[in-house]
Amino acid sequence: MIEDVAEAVTERMATENPPRQVCWRGQGVAFAPLDVDDAELVHVWRADPVAAHEIGMWPRSLSAVRERIERDRDEHDRDDFLVLLPDGTPIGHTALFDQDLVDGTAEILLMLDPDHRGQGHGADAVDALVDLAFGELPMHRVQAVTHTTNTAALDVLARAGFTQEGVRRSACLHRGRRYDVAVLALLRDEWQALTRSRSWDVPVDGQ
Repeated sequence: MIEDVAEAVTERMATENPPRQVCWRGQGVAFAPLDVDDAELVHVWRADPVAAHEIGMWPRSLSAVRERIERDRDEHDRDDFLVLLPDGTPIGHTALFDQDLVDGTAEILLMLDPDHRGQGHGADAVDALVDLAFGELPMHRVQAVTHTTNTAALDVLARAGFTQEGVRRSACLHRGRRYDVAVLALLRDEWQALTRSRSWDVPVDGQ
């Protein structure tokens, strides 16, 4: 049901709105700045029970999501992006938030459309986001937080080079149960040691 609604919203947006302006590219995805007009898609993705459980995204009203996006646009310590496939299809929302340019720290967030999980897009998005953090911003440490039971996210983060630093025990309440939360991080020198290509090495069509 969530997948059907998300697909309908995506198709309607594609016909009503011009192509999105890409501001950053990864190996298999691209980023466009998140806009208030994307609130309907984000609202649908947040309503997915997997996102509510594993990411901690509590469903909100469409108006509340729109207001939150508007408020976040004015924040100088975060950057929010719509994750796009090469053909321009929006498949998720990612963010680099709690940016502290003095200490060089930030945290990442990623939420994918249920229909596009398990296909490698999450790994591509995380790689692209940390390339942005270390390649264009003066970050020294990028953090990620997720439930210890969220094996899919933990696998993506491990492949991206993140190291689990610790566990915040019983730090999350969900559906009457307490969950442990894993804290992971990637440091600049660890990112530099990665042998994969960087986002700026991705060829652009026609070039």
